[in-house]
Parts: sequence; C-alpha cells; structure tokens
Amino acid sequence: MGTQKDFLQKLKKGDAQAFRQVVEDHKDMVFATAFGFVHDKAEAEDIAQEVFVEVFNSIKKFKGDSKISTWIYRITVNKSINALKKIKRIGKVKQTTTSYDPENENSLELPDEEKNTPDALHENQERREILESAVNELPENQKTAFVLHKYDGLAYKQISEIMETSLSSVESLLHRAKSNLQKKLVGYYRS
Repeated sequence: MGTQKDFLQKLKKGDAQAFRQVVEDHKDMVFATAFGFVHDKAEAEDIAQEVFVEVFNSIKKFKGDSKISTWIYRITVNKSINALKKIKRIGKVKQTTTSYDPENENSLELPDEEKNTPDALHENQERREILESAVNELPENQKTAFVLHKYDGLAYKQISEIMETSLSSVESLLHRAKSNLQKKLVGYYRS
C-alpha cells in the first residue's frame, strides 16, 4: 500500500480501492463510537453511513496534520452529537438493553448469562437504561470524553487529539463526567 502520504494522495484523487480500504479499516470504530452516543443500532448505522459520505466528500480538505483515524473519529463524534440533538429535539431518545462489540457479530443481542430469569433481565435492563440516561444528560464535552474513554477504550492522549484539547482538559472532563454520573446515580438509587 505504500506510505501514509501515498495512501492519502490516492484517497484525494478519488481512488475507489483506497476509499474501500478506509471504510473497511474504520467501519467498526465508527459504528461503535456512534452507538456509544445514541444507544441504537439503526441510528448508529445511519451515522456511520453519514460519516463515510463526509469522509469521501471532505478528503481533499484533509491536511494530514493528524492521523486519518483521528480525523474520522472527529467526524464521527460531531455527527453523533448532531444526531443526539436531533433525537432530543423530536423526543425519540431510545434506550437499549445491549452494548456493541465489533469483534462479536451477536453483541447486539442480550448475552447468555446464568441470571437469565425475567427479574434479573429486567433489573439489568433497568440499570443500563439508568446509566445511559445519566450519560445522555452530561454536558457535551464530558459525554464525548466519557464515551471515547469508557465505550471505545481510547487513551487520554488519543481523546485529546480527537477533541483537539489538552491532556489536562481531557483528565478534567473525565473527572467531572464521573463525578456528575456518580451524583446522578446515587440520587437515583436513594430515591
């Protein structure tokens, strides 16, 4: 494939194979990140499609100052945040009972557990819904840092590059996000 610079040149010239490679290399990451924001498979798939349309349409503007994956993360985060705003505006915030693991095609189904009793499943679903609701209520920057760190497993340095902020800002955002979540969850469980 050559160097990153050669690959980027191919992308900018509209090379279909290079674009297919970008989609193949990043589709799981894009979907998982979007899913971390919207908690809905169909909505996350729509966002992923929008992300790759944006990548295709904007690749000529990409300067190569960061890794292409960082740039794609930024687009994904922005598209996810915009989708969330739209969802909240029309009042169709969906809750899910699942999480997404790109390594496991069946990860969008409930896991088989020994605690598959109706009461246990209902309790687990309720806990997920409470956590997702609390995460959705976080301020935008805190939510972004939290989703990228906890759902996508990114290091602080990667998050700072994606969010275009300092390492100390990411640490502060994550600390405040955890503190806010703790307050919301303790308040819920006390009531």
